[in-house]
Formats: sequence, C-alpha cells, structure tokens
Amino acid sequence: MGYDRRDNDKRSKQPRKKPSKLLEGNTDINYKNVELLQNFITERKKIAPRRMTGNTASQQRIISREIKKARYMALIPYTVNHK
Repeated sequence: MGYDRRDNDKRSKQPRKKPSKLLEGNTDINYKNVELLQNFITERKKIAPRRMTGNTASQQRIISREIKKARYMALIPYTVNHK
C-alpha cells in the first residue's frame, strides 16, 4: 500500500540514446566525405538535431559547419527537388 518513487521515475521511461556514428571508428569529418554527412541530414535535407543523431555538442557544431560547406560546394542539395 506504500508509495514507491521508482514507479514515477521519468528517467526510466526515456529511450536509451543512440551512440554517435562518429564514435564507431576513426572517421575524419570533412565536407568532401559526403557519405558520412548524409547520415546527419534528414530526408527533407535539413541538418538533423543532436537528440536524433546522438552527437555531442562539439561534434554537432563541426558537422553542421561541414554540411554547410558541402552545400555551398554543391556536393549536397539545400532542399528536396519539388515538381
């Protein structure tokens, strides 16, 4: 009949955060590595947020900077092609 605090703990209900794809190997974050950058872009060609990719804040800043360079160099499209 007692109240158990563990039942009301919100942390236990949250899904486990995915590890970053950058931590899997010794990868170089570069605007020329388009295959790697595609993992951090949504299907609508927006930069994916940290909570979705599992990056740290410093990794996210580097990735967003390199995605913007790749877009400027026309290696990655800015938007989805509309008909």
